[in-house]
Order: sequence, then C-alpha cells, then structure tokens
Amino acid sequence: MPLKSSKLSWLLLVTLLVFLLSACGKNGEAVPPADGVAPPQTAVPEETAPPEPEVPAYTAPLTGLPLEEPLTRRPLAIMINNAPAARPQSGLIDADVVYEVLAEGGVTRLVSIFHSQADNAKIGPIRSIRPYMIDLGESYHGVLVHAGASNDAYAVLQRQHKEDLDEITNAGSFFWRDKSRKAPHNLYSNVEKLLEGAAKRGYATEDETVPSYVFYKDDEHPDSTETANNVEIKFQLDNYRVSYEYDAAAGVYKRSINGEPHTDLETGDPITAANVIVMGADHQVLDDVGRLDVELSLGGEAVLFQEGKVIRAEWIRKEGDIIRFIKDNVELPMVPGQTFIHIVPNTPDFASHVKAE
Repeated sequence: MPLKSSKLSWLLLVTLLVFLLSACGKNGEAVPPADGVAPPQTAVPEETAPPEPEVPAYTAPLTGLPLEEPLTRRPLAIMINNAPAARPQSGLIDADVVYEVLAEGGVTRLVSIFHSQADNAKIGPIRSIRPYMIDLGESYHGVLVHAGASNDAYAVLQRQHKEDLDEITNAGSFFWRDKSRKAPHNLYSNVEKLLEGAAKRGYATEDETVPSYVFYKDDEHPDSTETANNVEIKFQLDNYRVSYEYDAAAGVYKRSINGEPHTDLETGDPITAANVIVMGADHQVLDDVGRLDVELSLGGEAVLFQEGKVIRAEWIRKEGDIIRFIKDNVELPMVPGQTFIHIVPNTPDFASHVKAE
C-alpha cells in the first residue's frame, strides 16, 4: 500500500510543523512558560570609566588649596617677632607664606603673608620692619604691617609713600597689647582690624592681581631620587636653630626651634609646612648695631624639601615679581599648602647653613 504510506508520512510532517510553530510566538519570539515566570537572565556588567577627580572652582594663588569663592582680598604682610620671649606666636598657622630672615644681632624675623585665611582672631607678636622686609611684603601686593622700623626703613616708607600700618606712627588703634606678656613682645592684631585700618587710611583692600605659584596636580609629585626626612637650618646664632621633620602620613613638615616643637599659642597645634625652602643671599652689615642689607634680586642657590624629597634648585627674581624657584630654567611647582622660605647668608657658603638627612 505505497500510496497510503505516503499520505501518512505527509500527515505526520504537517503535524510536526504545526507543533513547532505553536511553540513560537509572534515574530519568532519565545512563548512565555505556562507558569508566567520568566527564566533568570545573566546580567552583563557595563564597563565604566573611573570618576574624574573634582576640580575646585577656585584655588588660593599662594597655597593652591581649594576655595568656595574667588579670593579678591588684598594680602597683609605682617612682621612677626621671633625672639625667644615672643614664642610661641599666634596665628602663624594661618599664613599662606612665611619668610624667615635675619634682622640684626643674629635674631630672625618672620615676614608672614596672610591672604587666603582670615579667621584667626589674634596674630603676633608684631615687630619692626627693615628695607628688605618691605621688598618681600610688597612683592605680594601686601599692606605692610609693623611696629616701628629701622631708620633706613622709615626713610623708604616715607619717601616712597608706602602703604603701611605702623602701630607707632599711623595706625595704633588697630593694634592691642596683651598684658600677659612683657613689652615689646606683646603687640597683636588680626585680619579684620588691619583691613579696617587699611580702608581708613585710603588703601585698597581688594586685589585680584596677586602673584601666584604653580602647583603640583593630584597625580603629580616632586621628581627627585634624593630623600630627606629631617632638615636643619642654621642662620647665625645657636638659639635660632630651625629644624623640620617630615610626617609622611600627613604630608607636611613639622617645625621645631632648638629641638622644641614650634606650636601656635592659641591652639597648641604644631606649625607645619607643605614646602620648606632654603635660599642663599648676600648679606651686608650696615652699621655698628648690625643692621643688614639683604640682596634679593640677583638670584642664587636654593634647595626645596617637598614630600620627603630634596630638590636642588636656583632662585630668581624678576622686577615686580615674587621670588621664584627654578630647575633647568623651569619653575618648580609647589605642593599645595603653606610654604616656609628661609633666607640664609651665602657666607661662609650656602651649604653650611642647611643640613638634610
């Protein structure tokens, strides 16, 4: 019966095709299972790029630290006493940049540039000014803040009509004496009172052209194979021996004087720096009192201590600009944070004033 067998085969084939088509939905999609529960599907993770670091809208020109709004306030260049009887001082922890320079008789003074932080209620003790301190303060466009001056400094202030606040001659009401300390190591002020004094004398209190440093970015670091965790700086007298110890966890250098931690009087916090710099300059004694002329334009040797690294460099100074530090004719970046700069004599030689290990 070959004909019946062919019909039977044809019927079986049609039945099979109908069954297969019924297992598929519209457009070939799989029909959901009878219980209505879809089988689990394996999620394929999407590749995402790491988030970009947030770039602050504003940064302080002298510290490189982030700010919430533009900084337009004019800096204050405050002469802070560094005699043993004046320590510990108040407010140094809030200065953007601090220069330690010789005055006379081997003592040092701190030319402190206050710009991006203004919350400290007490700064001092404040002392007198010298011509090269005028130069340093003005290079940052600062109002000069002092109590008295050498004869040469007074001549410069008066002859060149410098914008200064002097407790003795023109701004006494914007300073106060702390009776818990003996004069002359007890004169203080703060940013708010000093800016008030500057405005009263007709000085500008806003300045958007303050010179700025260049700074390392988040993924950049000092490039040097020479390392040092301890730095010692000697000026002239043994009781002005400054040292720094690098705190790797905090990324800053902790300052000491004569082996004792240098702290803030008001908070007790240690004075620290992100950048410790030593630069050599020619010093000339002018009179029997020991007053000095310090040459701050010709350039010379310098060494920077940053993140435990030692960078040997040079300092340069262009007219109307701050002192800058270069290597291979390129300006060296600063680590964001506070900077301490120490100006030591070139005699007997620069290297004799700084030791690192």
